[in-house]
Amino acid sequence: MSIRAFTAPPVIETDRLRLRPGRLSDKDVHIAMWADARVTRFIGGEPRAPDVSWGKFLSSAGLWPVMGFGYWVFADKASDKLVGMGGLSYFGRGIAELEGLPEAGWAFDADHWGAGYATEAMRAALGWADAHLDAQEVRCIIDPGHEASERVSAKLGFCRIGESDALGHVVAIYGRPRGG
Repeated sequence: MSIRAFTAPPVIETDRLRLRPGRLSDKDVHIAMWADARVTRFIGGEPRAPDVSWGKFLSSAGLWPVMGFGYWVFADKASDKLVGMGGLSYFGRGIAELEGLPEAGWAFDADHWGAGYATEAMRAALGWADAHLDAQEVRCIIDPGHEASERVSAKLGFCRIGESDALGHVVAIYGRPRGG
């Protein structure tokens, strides 16, 4: 995959959200979000310990200088408080269908579910990808039964293309063509 070099996430604003780099001031909200079993039910299956959450937060920031794309903090535009995270990744998961392609992902604090934030944030992230990445497709994985993420992926133009059990459990694989 050929990309333009971005070493830090650009700030993108939507009607209600600001997609921005993470900050130390996001730490407590991020840790609390990932300690919530509702959030982790379909992402890892268990609430995360604080050190694991914080390590993942820091590693997501490392995507930008290494890959040229990565995750944003999804912040409420009015308060600038973290309400979720996501964007594009490459985690080397060992899933053949993800190799060489950016992988979309998103997660929100449970108090912000059902308001359309995931669709709004990821439309902005995918719009950025369409403008700046040379990838002809973006993929994502979703655990079976995660109906909310399935609905979001459909709104974003993703279609189911297969499944994999490479992670030790079955995940559905979705693809979205550039400009999808």
